[in-house]
Amino acid sequence: MALSLMEGNEAIGRGAMAAGCRFFAGYPITPATTILNTMLSLLPPRGGICLQAEDEIASIGACLGASMAGLKVMTATSGPGISLYSEHISFAVGSEIPIVIVDVQRLGPSTGSATRGADGDINFLRWGCSGGMPVIALAPVNIADCFTLTIHAFNLAEQFRCPVFIASNKEIAMTRESVDLNALDKPDIIDRSRAAEDVPFLPFQIRANQQVPDFLPIGAATPVRQTSSTHGANGYITIDQDEISRMQQRLKTKLEAAVDGFSYYEFLPEEGADTLLISYGVTARAVKAVYQDLKNTSRPAAALILKTLWPVPTDVIRRAAGDVDRVLVVEMNLGQYVSEIQRILPDHQVDFYGQMDGRLIPPHKIKETLING
Repeated sequence: MALSLMEGNEAIGRGAMAAGCRFFAGYPITPATTILNTMLSLLPPRGGICLQAEDEIASIGACLGASMAGLKVMTATSGPGISLYSEHISFAVGSEIPIVIVDVQRLGPSTGSATRGADGDINFLRWGCSGGMPVIALAPVNIADCFTLTIHAFNLAEQFRCPVFIASNKEIAMTRESVDLNALDKPDIIDRSRAAEDVPFLPFQIRANQQVPDFLPIGAATPVRQTSSTHGANGYITIDQDEISRMQQRLKTKLEAAVDGFSYYEFLPEEGADTLLISYGVTARAVKAVYQDLKNTSRPAAALILKTLWPVPTDVIRRAAGDVDRVLVVEMNLGQYVSEIQRILPDHQVDFYGQMDGRLIPPHKIKETLING
């Protein structure tokens, strides 16, 4: 056993290395900077590249270039940097460029409070780029999740050729916990599907029974075209409405139709419970404490901890809600995910408790809402 005391940011860096990351670019920003520090110590000894760019836009741009050349890449920032990433995120979505983006959230809006946590970026991760196409966002609860979900994030980025967000939080990122990384179940590593180099190649051609184009790196023997504009299978700009429609629908379907395969969660059922608590991120730890406190009492509650936020794991939420009468959604913001729960569960009473003032939500506040709400 190799028990270590590490913070969430270091666990993300180690998860990235385990997944095969060989390029990292970032710009220092609290509370994400120690991911840059971690990658600076881990990548060069393994032949990788770690770059401190001149700003956030250059950071994600460098990552996209390295990804198009065939490397597994990651960048990390916080709320202000995510805002600057927006145009390149759209580029990665539309041009199907694999990248893992870590958002270590802090209290906003704007530059907000650099040393206070919140989960205020959740909707921005989903809707903060042009076009409205779906993205993948995973939310760790603890240090073990930071490691394992990072590997999943790389696998999903490679499998679906898309950006994948890790929605971390200052409180997870900079809190140290004891963890034995060797004892954790590690997902099998997935690499993007490569096209054969001895047959004619179209950069966005879809083979039968697949939703994701095969990959060849820019700069190799076979010419590869890439554009941020609306394009056809050949990579050239197109104004053909049918071709545009097919591409847009595929970008939507390739993730939404597959979400059951990467719906990560923890469900804590309780016999006789008439309320289901739903949460994610660091707040889920308080929810689990409430679940334990109410076990074997006259007012037990079940709990669902979501670790896949986007696309919404609809089937998981509906199954967990089952026959309960009430659902209480607890978020470290003023209500960003609760509307999704209300949409999915129109026949349930869906209540909300949120807080966004830089403090963690304590279990007793959740219990008061649960009992008196």
